[in-house]
Amino acid sequence: MVIPKTLEEIEIVREGGQRLARIKDELRQMVCPSVTPIEIERRAECLILEAGGQPSFKMVRGYRWATCININEGVVHGIPGKVPFKEGDIVTVDVGIFYKGFHSDSAFTLVVGQPSKERQSFLGAGKEALRRSIKEAKQGNRIADISRTIQEVLEKRGYSPVYELTGHGIGRQLHEDPQIPCFLEGDPCRSPLIPEGAVLAIEVIYTQGSPRLVLSDDGWTISTKDGKIGAVFEETVAVVHGQPQILTA
Repeated sequence: MVIPKTLEEIEIVREGGQRLARIKDELRQMVCPSVTPIEIERRAECLILEAGGQPSFKMVRGYRWATCININEGVVHGIPGKVPFKEGDIVTVDVGIFYKGFHSDSAFTLVVGQPSKERQSFLGAGKEALRRSIKEAKQGNRIADISRTIQEVLEKRGYSPVYELTGHGIGRQLHEDPQIPCFLEGDPCRSPLIPEGAVLAIEVIYTQGSPRLVLSDDGWTISTKDGKIGAVFEETVAVVHGQPQILTA
């Protein structure tokens, strides 16, 4: 079931989302050779607090960081470490803000330095899948329409949507119903309908090789089992007047 929000609530999420978008832009500029994930983490927390919010991820039980930062085969929930980025690394930064009682959540992946054509193609597929799937987040469609689009774009480009991780509803809680898989699951006619006022964290989570994942010894970082690269692109999206609006762009 999708939990709709009022227009007033959506405007609060939008206000927080715009703050998050500016924070995300600054963090993106920091992803350079010799910079460490923990430096980005510290800057992210400062920016969130300066924006009048709180780090959403620190509100997750047991997690003590404002960001999740993953490198190369890392996919999600990476703990920010002290090893510097190097030229050619694939880096994913996921960050959320809790602002005036509501969460917004967004993630991006990029290549450190000059990307190869192979890695440009890999990241381009995720961006395209996110862009096209967001267009499906409109009143009267189903969550399955979002999932189908993500899967079709990724598989057409030769990549694998992840099965074990999903996007999600978002609002007063960081993770709300419904789950939004990156692949078509079950009978699409039984998938939740998208109502006016839906607020969704749409995530494209995918890998270059097998979609199988493993949990690292730190208890948080989830990586590809075959060691190939992974990526995540995510925006918080609201359905307003029947159409999708990106709140974190």
